[in-house]
Amino acid sequence: MKNTLLYVLTLCCFSYMHAQPAARYDVLIHEIMANPSSSSGLPDFKYIELFNASRHAHNLNGWQISNGKSTSVIKIDFVLQPDSFVVICAANAAAALSLFGATISVTAFPPPGVNGDMLLLYSRDDRLIHAVGYNKSWYANEVKSIGGWSLEMIDIKNPCSGVSNWKASTDAKGGTPASPNSIAGDNKDETAPQLLRAYTADSLHIILVFDETLDSLQASVKENYICSDGIAIEIAEPQPPLFNTVKLKSNSRLLTEKIYSLNIKNVKDCSGNVTGAESSAKVGLPQMPAPSDIVINEILFNPPADGADYIEFYNRSNYIINARTLYVAGRNASGNLSTLKQVSTDDILIFPGDFIVVTENAAVVKQQYMVKDPKAIIEITSMPSFANASGTVAVLNTLGEIIDELRYDENWHFALVTNYKGVALERIDYNESTQDKNNWHSAAASAGYGTPTYQNSQFKANEQLQGGISISPGVFSPDNDGHDDFLTIVYHFPEPGYVCNITVFDARGRTIRYLVRNGICGTEGYFRWDGLDEKNQYTGMGIYVILTEVYNLKGKTKKFKQAVTLARRS
Repeated sequence: MKNTLLYVLTLCCFSYMHAQPAARYDVLIHEIMANPSSSSGLPDFKYIELFNASRHAHNLNGWQISNGKSTSVIKIDFVLQPDSFVVICAANAAAALSLFGATISVTAFPPPGVNGDMLLLYSRDDRLIHAVGYNKSWYANEVKSIGGWSLEMIDIKNPCSGVSNWKASTDAKGGTPASPNSIAGDNKDETAPQLLRAYTADSLHIILVFDETLDSLQASVKENYICSDGIAIEIAEPQPPLFNTVKLKSNSRLLTEKIYSLNIKNVKDCSGNVTGAESSAKVGLPQMPAPSDIVINEILFNPPADGADYIEFYNRSNYIINARTLYVAGRNASGNLSTLKQVSTDDILIFPGDFIVVTENAAVVKQQYMVKDPKAIIEITSMPSFANASGTVAVLNTLGEIIDELRYDENWHFALVTNYKGVALERIDYNESTQDKNNWHSAAASAGYGTPTYQNSQFKANEQLQGGISISPGVFSPDNDGHDDFLTIVYHFPEPGYVCNITVFDARGRTIRYLVRNGICGTEGYFRWDGLDEKNQYTGMGIYVILTEVYNLKGKTKKFKQAVTLARRS
């Protein structure tokens, strides 16, 4: 009788204790072991740790854990007490991981992805309790991201701020399953949510992407979004599971070839921080890129030690292009396109005059070069292989059309650059031929030998000449500092068919450089002198004469003699 009464009382208490339904963030995804290989003190099994951050105990029977591809259901009674942990893992991992604390094995365990994943926790009544969308950058440690270390949450009171509240474990074992996290501490979110980008799903719907989870109630207020050109927002819908995106519906269709501005106000994150007055974005309907709309503008094919290749593209068209419609490729020994890679799986709009940079390691590019617009760097899982001596890079659209292609050579570098490692090749003029070696130059030393995400250090748009030959600048200094590093000789003829010879003389009349011999000219174009002589050696400071002889098959001839000053730093 006594045992029966005790059982009844326990059951009543158990029922009462679990009458409180779980609310969002009551139970947290608290630690993620995505790649246990090379761990120094943990079993070679993936796991997900849950933590009860609420004041109520919760029976996890019927709860679901998912990675969006597979979902597991907890099928045993397990009461997770307040301020307690439990490890979720596959059946074959349970015995090894249970040595560290409370463990639940599930069938069809959704293994966390090595490079990143979306993990979702649902209560028995299918309510989303917590979601974490992580990637390898969250480790904030290149070595630990390779494997053997878990990702841990820093502050349980800040469960929805994403990357800023997670880091690699510092525990010597590589993780802390079923125990307090090694990096646990205060990490209050005092930063307003930042609008990362905007894009159009169609002519009526605009998608806003923020850097963290929003207060979904405040984010659904349509008056918080103001669009230009009389476009009113009819509906604002925060999108699960992370609630860091908002889908807007406009009252009228957006027009093609038009760029709209969108301002955001009074949108909060789940810590109550409000977007500032500077939260705005451009948006519009993208178009399929045609040849030469996007051009290769800069390439680093021989990166510094521990560095990464990158390619910079420039939108020289008058309309918006979606990065999802672009692919980058190389060419194999047979000359066929190879290793085709999509530039972005996300919708990223490239506006007229914008630069984007593609690399497989955005963090190292930001570390080794000045990056003025971090949002313009797109990281892909792997790049085509670009040889250090010479190679090919091509950019294509989703129709398979080649938009631009460059067959580069390390000999295109400035002749006095003795070590090409870490030096990017920059395009001089967007509107000149991609394949013209004279349209490429080593990035300036003063710019750190690379200018990813902004205008090239060697950029110089050719001035149009009404007729004849012109040179600029009047004084140039070939020292690779990014300022007047070469002399440009521009020609403009009323008809095609001209041939030219260009010779450089010093002030005493001695031949210094046969710059061009029987060069076939179009109606307009240019040649450049880098200040070197016939032996690719320095020339001294002083005045030089540029003699340009022009002739055609009709017997028309003309000579142009122009002086230029070559200056060097003392």
